[in-house]
Amino acid sequence: MTLISLSTNPFSISLSPSPKQRFNSNPHSSLQLSTPSQSPPLPKKPGAIVIGAGLSGLAAAIHLHSHNIPFLLLDSSDAVGGRVRTDTLDGFLLDRGFQIFITAYPEAQKLLNYDSLNLQRFYSGARIFYDNKFHTVANPLLHFLDSAKSITNPIGSVADKVLIASNIARVVTKSDDEILGSDEVPTIELLKKLGFSDSIIGTFFRPFFGGIFFDTKLETTSRLFDFIFKCLALGENTLPANGISAIPEQLAATLPSGSILLNTRAVSIDLNHSESLQSVTLQNGDVLTSELGVIVAVEEPEAVKLFAGKSNKRINPVQRKPVRSTVCLYFTANRDKIPVREPILFLNGSGKGIVNNMFFVTNVAPSYGPPDKALISVSLIGLFEGESDDDLTVKVVEEICGWFGEEVVREWKHLRTYRIGFAQPNQSPPTNLKKDSRVEPGLYVCGDYLTSATFDGALVSGRRAAECLMKDRAFTSV
Repeated sequence: MTLISLSTNPFSISLSPSPKQRFNSNPHSSLQLSTPSQSPPLPKKPGAIVIGAGLSGLAAAIHLHSHNIPFLLLDSSDAVGGRVRTDTLDGFLLDRGFQIFITAYPEAQKLLNYDSLNLQRFYSGARIFYDNKFHTVANPLLHFLDSAKSITNPIGSVADKVLIASNIARVVTKSDDEILGSDEVPTIELLKKLGFSDSIIGTFFRPFFGGIFFDTKLETTSRLFDFIFKCLALGENTLPANGISAIPEQLAATLPSGSILLNTRAVSIDLNHSESLQSVTLQNGDVLTSELGVIVAVEEPEAVKLFAGKSNKRINPVQRKPVRSTVCLYFTANRDKIPVREPILFLNGSGKGIVNNMFFVTNVAPSYGPPDKALISVSLIGLFEGESDDDLTVKVVEEICGWFGEEVVREWKHLRTYRIGFAQPNQSPPTNLKKDSRVEPGLYVCGDYLTSATFDGALVSGRRAAECLMKDRAFTSV
C-alpha cells in the first residue's frame, strides 16, 4: 500500500533526539511514503473520515474497508501507530516506552497475523529484586517446575502462591464481557479482598501490574486487572521481531493504496445537521467534507482539543483524572558482558528506588540490536519532570549497580530517554469499559480510554466506532 504525505511539517513530538544522534523511523517497515509532489489530489468529499492512525483508527478503517465503505485515514505524525511506535538508533530498535504484546488478546487474534509478526517470547514470569537478591516468580500453567521450586522463596507466602493459582482459575472461567462489566473496586482493594498478603502485593503485584498500568498505587479498576490477568494466564508476553511498530504497520498494510494521509493534522470538526454532512478542517486550511461520518481516533487529550466547545461527556468529563505517565531509558553493552541470558522481566520488589522494571531486550528479541550489542530497557513510573535526563540516568545507573554489580553496569552506555506524558488513560474506578462510540449520528469516537487501556481495547474500540457509523448509515456488507 502507499501512504500519502500531505505536508512538509510533520507532527513534532517531545521525544526528538539530539542532532548528534542518528535517529530514524523503523527501517524494517514495508510501507513506503510518497512525497507531497507524488500525492494524488486530495478528495474534497471522501466517504468516511477517520482522524488518527493509531491502533483504534486503523481498526476502524479496516472494518470500514471490509464493508466496502470508502474512507480517508488522517494522522498528524509521519507514520502510523500513535503511541505504538519504534525508532532506530545506531542499529538498535527502540520502542517508545515499555510495551509488551500479549498473544491472548482476543480482538488482536482476529486482526493480526502472528506468524508474520515473528513474535519473540518472554519467559512467563519474572525475577524480583528483594532483600538484595533475585527471586523467581513463574506462571504455573507454563512453568510448573519453576513455580514449584519457588514456592518457599520470600516473594509472598505459600498461601499467596496458592492464591495466584486459584485466581487464574477464577478469571479464566469468566467471559471477557463478564469481566469488563463486573462490579469494580481499585485493584489494590481486590487483591486484599482475595486474601493476598501485603508482602506479595508489595514485592510482586505493585511492580508487575504497576508497570503494566503505569500505576504502582494499583488504583486501576479491578476489571482491567482481571482482564489482563486472564490474558497473561492464557497467552504469552512477546515482542515482534521488528519492533512494536510492526503491529500497526501490519494493520496499515491491509488498507487500500492512498487511503492513509500522514502529516495531516485535523484542527476542528463541524457538523451540518441540515445536510447530514461533517466537515474536517486541516491545519493547512483545507476542508474535507464527509457524507458518511467522522470517527475521532486520537488519544484522549487530543480528542478533548478537537471537541473543544462541544458538549460530549464521553471525552470531556466534568472531573478529569490525571493520565498515566512513564519514563523509559535505553542502554547498551557488549552482549558477552551482560549478566544474564534469559528473556525475563526484572522487577523492583524492594520498595526502594525509582526503577520499576527492566529487561535485556536483545535476550527476548536479538533483532533489536546489532549482533555484538545488547539492548537494555529500564522503566520508571511517572514523568520526573523536576529532574533532567542526565540526572535520571545517573540515578538509574546507581540503582541498577546494586542489582548486577558496579563493574558490570558502569560499562553500560546510555542511548536514549523517552518521557511519555500520556502513556495510558487513567482507568481508576468508576469506569465504563463499554462506552458508546456515538457522539451523535455522523460523529463517533474511539480509543483505549473508551474500553480497556490495552492494545486489545484500542482495537475493540475502533471496530465499535465503525459498527456505529455503519448502523447509523444503514450500510450492509456487499
